[in-house]
Amino acid sequence: MTQASKAMPEKDIPRPAVQSNWWCAIVPSIGSILAALLALPGATVTTKYVNDLFVFLDGAYRIAAGQVPNVDFHTSLGPLTFYIPAVGYALSGSMGAAMPVGMALLILLFSLVAAAIVGSRMHWAIGLPLATCLLLVLAAPANPGERIGELSFAMFYNRIGWASLGLLLVMYLRRLPGASNGKGADATCASFLVLLMLYTKITYGAVGLAFLMFMLFDRRQISWVAMAFGIVAASILAMETLWGGGVKYLFDISLAGKNSGGLPTMTAIGHVTRNNFADLLAYLALAGILLSLTPTYRHLLFVGFCITTGILLISQNFQFFGIVTLGASAAVVLECLFRAELPSRYGRARIAVPLLIAFLLTPAAVGNAASLAIHAYYAAGGRGEAIPLPAFSGVRLVKMWSAGQYDYFQDYNRTLADASAALSQLDAGSQRVAVLDFVNPFSAGLRLTPPAGDSVWYHWGRTLGPDYHPAAEEMFADVDVILDPKWPIEIWTGNGMRDVYAHYIARHYGLVRETADWRIYRKNAS
Repeated sequence: MTQASKAMPEKDIPRPAVQSNWWCAIVPSIGSILAALLALPGATVTTKYVNDLFVFLDGAYRIAAGQVPNVDFHTSLGPLTFYIPAVGYALSGSMGAAMPVGMALLILLFSLVAAAIVGSRMHWAIGLPLATCLLLVLAAPANPGERIGELSFAMFYNRIGWASLGLLLVMYLRRLPGASNGKGADATCASFLVLLMLYTKITYGAVGLAFLMFMLFDRRQISWVAMAFGIVAASILAMETLWGGGVKYLFDISLAGKNSGGLPTMTAIGHVTRNNFADLLAYLALAGILLSLTPTYRHLLFVGFCITTGILLISQNFQFFGIVTLGASAAVVLECLFRAELPSRYGRARIAVPLLIAFLLTPAAVGNAASLAIHAYYAAGGRGEAIPLPAFSGVRLVKMWSAGQYDYFQDYNRTLADASAALSQLDAGSQRVAVLDFVNPFSAGLRLTPPAGDSVWYHWGRTLGPDYHPAAEEMFADVDVILDPKWPIEIWTGNGMRDVYAHYIARHYGLVRETADWRIYRKNAS
């Protein structure tokens, strides 16, 4: 392999000095347009996963009330998952605008990093489409791999992880010969992406750190990689000093790991491989072309890393299709082939490679662009049914293709209205409320004081289970009123929480109201 690679060295392709300036203008401009489409309507539109959206809004509200993630409430998600909507809430003053505005600011920042990385390492015809695709992944209010029009900010941390990791993979490429020496800029960009992943969803951050470890074996790039590790380490220490929740964050992740089973099983990996077979096959074809024309061990390890980590990441997501990193690394493959001195007889490969990359990137890009446009249209027009909690009036449920989803969450809205009316009759406005269900929407939705010591997200078999769950004494220490739903939004979670906490609730709380949808308990005077 090594001898063959020496026969086909990379071209020293000159690049004009103004290219970086051009990139610094065009990519942030695209990011600004996408951010504006998301934020300017000032509302959130959703067609599914409404309960997931409430997780992030509850966390944002808790932060606005002075709470700190993993210090005042449990979560296996990173603190940035809640600080992003919290910033959006602080700037807009609206729960309906919290997610769009928070994500719009992240898109603007991400576009600057994308311009720096892609502009220094890729030809514009390859880098510009890739940067646009990654920005669309970040901007689209939809879970990756789902149908156009299935709108939701649920699991938005996965979109952050996929886009950040996809951009980080571009740093496998060495800087273009015409690009200035920017070791400090490279280290800053890489560390930003890794920290963003670590503090939104740690699995992506672990893969990002593994990629930096792999890059240490590239002698021509080792200096900025070492600097990036130093920045990451210093940033973690600084974060821990300011935040103080790092150890509890790891404890909450450990608790979730005990309930969810840790690493994916071979059966789960087999399902992922089958569901994404066409994309994996196209990527393997690209990898085969790369390794046959520029056969190096470095390329082989890079391709193996991208396939393996992509499958592992998607298998632990609530996601069936769309390994975003395959498209990003395919663009890296194309850039590698573009730089290599290939004989003219390989002209067919020059045609096949762009077609394969288009197959990997175009469907997701079109779908994400359509979802963003649909969200902007419905949000700007005030369409849909408002969530029946005063603070959530800017969050609207819209009926798209799936009537079943719409009816399901309409019923959920009815139960929220029922609970809101009952709490008003009980004069519970000054009391702290907990819910035996997936999420508690009432603290943020009714602007109640949130309890401390509980969690923003309960998911049976994921964050808690019969053997591993937060202690009742901690969960309910600061809770005055408990709402027990007769029709939980997540039935296994509702039933499971009722079972494991039944004895504690019976000893410390009494039933004060029963409605068509809820049993309401208030803490005993003693």
